[in-house]
Amino acid sequence: MAELCRVQKMLADCGVASRRKAEEMIRDGRVTVNGAPAQLGDKVDPSRDRVCLDGEPVSARALDEERLYLMLHKPRGFITTMHDERDRKDVTMLLKDIPQRVYPIGRLDRDSEGLLLFTNDGAFANKMMHPSGHVPKTYRVTVRPRVNENQLVALSSGMVIDGVLTQPATVRVLQDEPGRSVLEIVLKEGRNRQIRKMCEQAGLEVARLKRTAIGPIRLGMLQPGEYRPLTPKEVKALKAFSAAVARKAQASAKKPAPKTNERKKTAYKGRTSKKY
Repeated sequence: MAELCRVQKMLADCGVASRRKAEEMIRDGRVTVNGAPAQLGDKVDPSRDRVCLDGEPVSARALDEERLYLMLHKPRGFITTMHDERDRKDVTMLLKDIPQRVYPIGRLDRDSEGLLLFTNDGAFANKMMHPSGHVPKTYRVTVRPRVNENQLVALSSGMVIDGVLTQPATVRVLQDEPGRSVLEIVLKEGRNRQIRKMCEQAGLEVARLKRTAIGPIRLGMLQPGEYRPLTPKEVKALKAFSAAVARKAQASAKKPAPKTNERKKTAYKGRTSKKY
């Protein structure tokens, strides 16, 4: 007998969507198992149970399909979705000649550009997007007006956005000109429009935002609108990097909280050691 798995995991492993998106599909009533509406937590036998999305069967044979890992240079003006009800330009238009169904790992907003990863490997996508294994992302950000020292400290030290304190970011100045600055910002988390909200709170306008790297994977010379497969070496490096981040997060979670005085010293030390 085949091993049972949760229906959202099966959908993700078949390349239908990420596990998080699959859970949304189940909650929206779009998924059935043997004709009955699926519920979160339901378990299925992929080789025997009939799982359908919007009335169309999801084949377990997809589990045996070749795993694809792609990088795309998303241009500005495209939204990161696989289907848009408002008929706006989306990233699927740039991947029309890919025979397998792939979906993005994370997203970039319409006005942002740069590196996006795509895959049909649900397990890989889930690990990459899980908070415990969140891989740092690097951005090149042009801001107006020219950034000052207080703004750099604010951007790097963590901010309260939408009621939640962000993790400290690594920020350094790449170019400094009258009326504008070009910054490199590295985030260890991925909140909606986080950099734009950070800059707005610091009194800066984002003129251009481009993601240049995800962990060890760099955009390089790939042109806007173009994509290419990741090399086996790049996939291996990305998986190893994500696993290392997850191990570090687990180790940190097991450490006892420092005493009050020690916590203050640690916070002060971390703030003064930032590189701008």
